[in-house]
Amino acid sequence: MAFRRHVPNIITLLNLFSGSIAVLFAVQNNFVAAALFMFLGIFFDFFDGLVARKLNVQSPLGLQLDSLADMVTSGLVPGIVMFKLLNLSVGHSVSERSEALWSSSSLFEGLEHYAPLAFVGFFITLASAYRLAKFNLDEDQQSSFKGLPTPANALLIISLPLIMEFQNSNAINTVILNPWFLVAMTFLSCYLLNANVNLFALKFKEWSFKTNAVRYVFIIMSVIFIVLFQFLAIPMIIIFYVLLSLFSKSLTK
Repeated sequence: MAFRRHVPNIITLLNLFSGSIAVLFAVQNNFVAAALFMFLGIFFDFFDGLVARKLNVQSPLGLQLDSLADMVTSGLVPGIVMFKLLNLSVGHSVSERSEALWSSSSLFEGLEHYAPLAFVGFFITLASAYRLAKFNLDEDQQSSFKGLPTPANALLIISLPLIMEFQNSNAINTVILNPWFLVAMTFLSCYLLNANVNLFALKFKEWSFKTNAVRYVFIIMSVIFIVLFQFLAIPMIIIFYVLLSLFSKSLTK
């Protein structure tokens, strides 16, 4: 009985463990492995709350632990990924200029390999932390979310290198590696995380289609997008999720 109340927290810690490994791979520019462990962490994140409800062992500790794990898996990892993509997008010419900037002091030794613009990517990490802190204090986000959940945002960011890796379209790669596109994506990500917009949660209290129509429509369309567009489907699914939330809310008014 005593062990049962620790099961959800163990699952949450597996989320944190997976996210920590994803950080290591993201730092090494191994985005495929980083994505794999991020997906694994998000999988654990989805099930820790479900298990806690099934076992009836929800606790304030579990809520805080869940946000701390999400901060790494869904906050730090996408920030590092965007940082790396931005640094890659600016090319060697900017990197050479930044070398002169950073190498003026041994205090910043090692930073000469990174363009100053790349650090904008960590705004995603900051916005994720702010969103998670607000979530912990908001008691209204049980059946819906205010702003894009951090796992969904993390999937949006990690999809960019996966699209380049597996779909390998010169036209798409050119767009993704445009620094201004990446800066725009960063600020869009920060806005969506903290926007005062209600988005439905994928939590099924019962399985009837009438009650969960919007969720079933979302799941079916997501599967169709993935089959047709592969990794390019991920940003399409996120956009569809936001639009479907807004549309379904307007219908219920």
